[in-house]
Amino acid sequence: MQVKHIIIATLAMFASLAAAQTENSDGFAWRTEMTAIISTDDTPFWMASNRYGLAPLDAPGGYASAGALYRGSFLSGWRWEAGLDLAVAAPRYRNAFVRQAYGELGYRSLKLIVGSKEQYTSLWDRELSSGDMVRSANARPMPEVMLSIPDYSPFWLAGRWVQLRGSFSVGRSFDTDYLRHFTQERQTYVRDVLWHYKSLHFRLKDSEGGFPLSLEFGLQHGAQWGGVSTDPKIGAQPRSIGDFLRVAAGMAGDDNATLSDQINVLGNQYGSYDFRLSYNASCGLGIGAYHQRYFEDKSGTEFLNGMDGLWGLQLDLPPSLRWIRKIVFEILETRNQTGPFHFIEFDHEKHPGRGGGADNYYNNGEYVTGLSYFNRSIGSPLLTSPEYNADGKLGFPDTRTHHLHFGIAGQLLPELTFRALFTVMKTWGTHYRPYLNTKKGMSGMGELSYSPAFLPGWTLTGTIAADRGDYLRKKGIGASIGIARNLAK
Repeated sequence: MQVKHIIIATLAMFASLAAAQTENSDGFAWRTEMTAIISTDDTPFWMASNRYGLAPLDAPGGYASAGALYRGSFLSGWRWEAGLDLAVAAPRYRNAFVRQAYGELGYRSLKLIVGSKEQYTSLWDRELSSGDMVRSANARPMPEVMLSIPDYSPFWLAGRWVQLRGSFSVGRSFDTDYLRHFTQERQTYVRDVLWHYKSLHFRLKDSEGGFPLSLEFGLQHGAQWGGVSTDPKIGAQPRSIGDFLRVAAGMAGDDNATLSDQINVLGNQYGSYDFRLSYNASCGLGIGAYHQRYFEDKSGTEFLNGMDGLWGLQLDLPPSLRWIRKIVFEILETRNQTGPFHFIEFDHEKHPGRGGGADNYYNNGEYVTGLSYFNRSIGSPLLTSPEYNADGKLGFPDTRTHHLHFGIAGQLLPELTFRALFTVMKTWGTHYRPYLNTKKGMSGMGELSYSPAFLPGWTLTGTIAADRGDYLRKKGIGASIGIARNLAK
């Protein structure tokens, strides 16, 4: 994968900062929450997914967390924030853990974050989408250093019509003890993995609201690199400053890298092209069509992986139609992966066309944990996380998939909202290890949230969910009840 052009674009982005920035009130804010889960088997899929790794997979169980943050500002345009959030969950490995711990410094539209913080930066709806394929809300937030423009800001010299946002970060996995416990040292993997992520998105929109159409497009690029293999014959992976520059530029490794990384690119690299076209009427009606084109090698960046990716439609209804606020329909397709065979070198004169194939999304030969953190997928949860593996092995066994996903949210009463998700799932395994018979399944969830006016800041949430078919490790019917309180001073 060649992504050198994003380096120049990212530098241009940070050079064109504008003053626009969403302001948050200064002072303390607290949040506490507690949820209890019961189920006839595992925690149902949509009750466990896209919750930043907080909900345990096994049931009965539950989780609780308590956190606080402080926001402040100084001088002109400068602001800062620090947050700490502690959690307990059971049953799971090490019931108590740090959910979030971070500090951030902002100036105008630029923000620097150090630590682990829950952030959702996808173009797809947080409540109803099945999840971003590159960086979703499914796994626990990873400690990182991130420089970003989190909100769309006017692009330099572009007037009111062009805005941009983006990010550049370096992170590190801290799940080595968990992986040692999960594998019982019966598998070889890379521990203390380093991560790199960057994104750049443009928006063509009339910021004064006179024109109803808008277009968003951009690129995400991520990579696993560095770390130390548990196989002493392999040992430490390349992790110098020079190696990081190769990773950031999507370049191949030098003589210190494995043969595969010298032929392809250094580390496990992946990303997506993101597109969204939206229409927003003055009455509050909104329609959005989007596509996320996922890739893991050069053939993917050249659109040779068929129809693979996330395809979606979103309908936002006017406030007058209070009962239904928005509807989302998505298709997640990952069956092509540039074909079933991987050709690196071949006779191009005798066999025209590009080599490559069997991309094996989310998996990698050296980084066998794949795109996961604490065994939860950092991308779409529909490519089921390694935590679901009945054989206790690392990696993603279900990467050739086809899913139909539906979500709806609304407000039944001024204090009562609802959300429902339903997904039809199919998987053919992988090109390397296909299933003899297609695995199928269905997962659904219904959720009610009550925020009484006489108890400001309190929310009571009840959820029922169910899984059917053989797509998941286990299937059952479950319910949960949770209570949360938000308080700001």
